Amino acid sequence: MAPLRIDVVSDLVCPWCYIGTRRLEQALDTLGGHDAPVVSYRPFLLDPSIPPEGVDLREQLRKKYGGDPEAMFGRVEAAAHETGIPLDFAKVRRMVSTIGAHTLLRHAAPRGTQRALATALFAAYFLDGRDLGQPAVLASLAVSHGFATDEAISLIGDASERRRTREDADESERRGVEGVPFFMFGDRLALAGAQPLKVFRSTIKRASAPLAS
Repeated sequence: MAPLRIDVVSDLVCPWCYIGTRRLEQALDTLGGHDAPVVSYRPFLLDPSIPPEGVDLREQLRKKYGGDPEAMFGRVEAAAHETGIPLDFAKVRRMVSTIGAHTLLRHAAPRGTQRALATALFAAYFLDGRDLGQPAVLASLAVSHGFATDEAISLIGDASERRRTREDADESERRGVEGVPFFMFGDRLALAGAQPLKVFRSTIKRASAPLAS
């Protein structure tokens, strides 16, 4: 029986995606087993219109939701801390374009470094306040995950690569993904949102169980 495939649809500037993927990893760590699931990341763009230079995060959220976003930040930080993520929105100042970051994630898959790179990108943005829209920042992260600096910068700046990333993100929406994080467990089950750890555990077990004959 082939290992279970878990597809993670997410955006790297989505805090609930960071929380949800951390809970997924925690569930995988506790379940064990001989045939570990294969986790793959698919792109989603929370706001495809974000320019390459990014925008002020708080101004963007005020325009989108109205009011002061600090109360929302507090709720997300509390959930992150419960999950073991020391999220501090005081460090997160910009909403940035993630097309380049998603492009690198796609190319990390055949190198076997996609999961580790996704974790590094989430941490760089939410814990260190780094600008994932900057090619130099992305390249500095990618070199520890199978990329040469020049190669990473070339991929980020390649118009055809960026177009492919947008097309992949559009495909997620065409398949019915309206919000992230969204998790698909083979062809059997799916979860929307940063569900509790126990939900991830039970879903992985159910999706991994042999089908009744």
